[in-house]
This record gives sequence, C-alpha cells and structure tokens, in this order.
Amino acid sequence: MNMPVETLVDPIAEHAQAMLAHLGEETRRPGLRDTPQRFAKALRFLTGGYELEPAEVVGRGIFQAEGDGVVLVRDVEFHSLCEHHLLPFAGRAHVAYLPGNRIIGLSKIPRIVDVYARRLQVQERLTQQIADALEDLLAPRGVLVLVEARHLCMAMRGVQKQHSETATRALRGAFAHDAAARHEVLSLIKER
Repeated sequence: MNMPVETLVDPIAEHAQAMLAHLGEETRRPGLRDTPQRFAKALRFLTGGYELEPAEVVGRGIFQAEGDGVVLVRDVEFHSLCEHHLLPFAGRAHVAYLPGNRIIGLSKIPRIVDVYARRLQVQERLTQQIADALEDLLAPRGVLVLVEARHLCMAMRGVQKQHSETATRALRGAFAHDAAARHEVLSLIKER
C-alpha cells in the first residue's frame, strides 16, 4: 500500500499523491517522495493569475498619450494550462493598440498577458481577455491581439500532431472596422 512518508497539509499535494498512487506508482520511492509538494507549488504558480487583475499589475503605468501612431508589442512569450486536459500550451502574443488619450508602459502589456495566461484557459478566451483589458484600461481607438500557440493536448494525446499551431485574434475599434489599419499591424507582426 502506498502510504505517505509524512502527512501532507496542502490539499493539492494530497490529491497529487493520491493520483500517483491510483496510477500504480510507489509514492514513497525517492524520485516521487517530494513530487506532490512540488506539483502543488508548480500548479499554484501556473494558476497565479486568479489572484491578480490587470489594473493591479498595471498600477501607475498609464500615461498621457503623446502621439497617435500604433503601439505594438510582439512576441510576448506565455505558458498556460488548457482547461480541458490540464496540459500546457505555450506561444506568443502580439498586442497592438491605437492610443486615444492614454498609453500604457510597455512592460505592462506582458504582465496583462500573464494575468490571463496563468489561469486555466482556452486560447480563444485568453485572446479576448487581453483585448478587453486594454480596452478597459486605456479606451484606445483600436486594439488587435494575435495569439499563436502550440497545445500539448494536441501533440501528446488525441491527434498527436506535434507541429500544429493555433492562431486566434481579437479586434476592437479601428482594427475591427478598418482593413488597411488591420493589415498594417498584421504586416508589422510578420516582420522580423
């Protein structure tokens, strides 16, 4: 019988230990002895976005606009967990906006991406949430978010397609209504 070496106090660790035992593992062996606690700590980090809101991570990082040209932060790396299988998906978010009266500190955009990526997610919702947050915080003339990611739930199980990539986008304001503005930003994203 798989008995714990010590009493676990973290309920996530307790469940992780039970899952390992149900899989037939010997939870007392050296390689697994501390795994439940490590798993709990990792899962809490990977879902830490539930404890944050965009306004908190942005803080005082919103300023008066000094121009009206597009602002683009591309290749914002992120990792998330698929809510359907609890398997990772990872990729890049490209975030653009046309300022109204306010701009945001550039480092705040990746922080907003992380707020939502560090929750159980689907890529489609993640993309929309990033766009909604910028729209709420800045009231810009337009927002475009393009997210490209690889999903381990497609690579490791199911269809087992290791090289497939999923792209989702959210369009607000000018980018939703002006094809030329949208094309300009999408071209900037593709430039390397």
